[in-house]
Amino acid sequence: MRKRKMFLGTVLMIVLSLALAACGGGGNGDGGKESKGDKGDKKDYGVKFLSIATGGTGGTYYPLGGNFANLIKDATGVEANAVTSGASAENMALIKKEEVEVAFTQTDIATYATEGTRMFDGDKVENMKGLGTLYPETVQIVTTEKSGIKSIEDLKGKTVSVGESGSGTLANAEQILEVHGLTLDDIKARNLSFDDSTTGIQDGTIDAAFITAGTPTGAVEGLAATEKVVIVPLADDKIDKLIDKYPYYAKEKIQSGTYGSDSEVNTVAVQAMLVVRDDLSDDLVYEMTKAIYENTDKIGHAKGELISAEKALDGMAIDLHPGAKKYFDEKGISSE
Repeated sequence: MRKRKMFLGTVLMIVLSLALAACGGGGNGDGGKESKGDKGDKKDYGVKFLSIATGGTGGTYYPLGGNFANLIKDATGVEANAVTSGASAENMALIKKEEVEVAFTQTDIATYATEGTRMFDGDKVENMKGLGTLYPETVQIVTTEKSGIKSIEDLKGKTVSVGESGSGTLANAEQILEVHGLTLDDIKARNLSFDDSTTGIQDGTIDAAFITAGTPTGAVEGLAATEKVVIVPLADDKIDKLIDKYPYYAKEKIQSGTYGSDSEVNTVAVQAMLVVRDDLSDDLVYEMTKAIYENTDKIGHAKGELISAEKALDGMAIDLHPGAKKYFDEKGISSE
């Protein structure tokens, strides 16, 4: 009887030991694999969610942001979402306050932000790096055939809209006038929106307007419906001088037929671009960059046709995030 009790006790101890071993093995072995499987075998990038600051719902940045969010999520497993904003300058503030991780802006605005100049005077953004440029935001000096304006020098003494106060367009106007030996004092400057600028040209209250936007621009197309629009060209030597001093510009041509023109027009553009917070991991930014530039055929927007890895460093005048740099280095693409 006593032997039987000892035998049963031994069996019970063995069963308990096996049960404990199974539980322990589940925590360190198979259980870990299941946990990884539950996450879809995606890498831990240190963030669970990415907010992409874009612009207004009626602009280009917002729908592109939604497309990019989907590409990033598919590639990394990290949830991403496009959020509306006041666009370029406001997006720099959102990055600085760490309210978003990714943002659309323009190459010139990003440069001002990192330098703490112009609208960012005394308010430098130091936690931001470049991911890549996207497509040109063309500097268009718009007038009409009846104005007689054919060159930048012809703007002297004229009433000209130079963009809203504090805008990137205003900076573009000042810099282009500068390389032509002019200043805002040499014109009758008006700070108007794009729509108000073209309305002013139409009703004769202004003679010309600086408009920095993707072409064709809706406000200018509206003007072209009633007037013979002229886009004032920039001479090659002035373009070179401008880019030498302000490397965030790139050469650009407005194609023949745009706004009813019968020839192409030489001008410059700043680039729409993406920036990221510098505390995002190199691996994550590498995968984000790769996801965008290797899936441009999946971008459901007309601007997708203009986005390419080969042009993604055009006009890039701020430091690249190391993760983005790794991607472009692998592709043999350099900004130099």
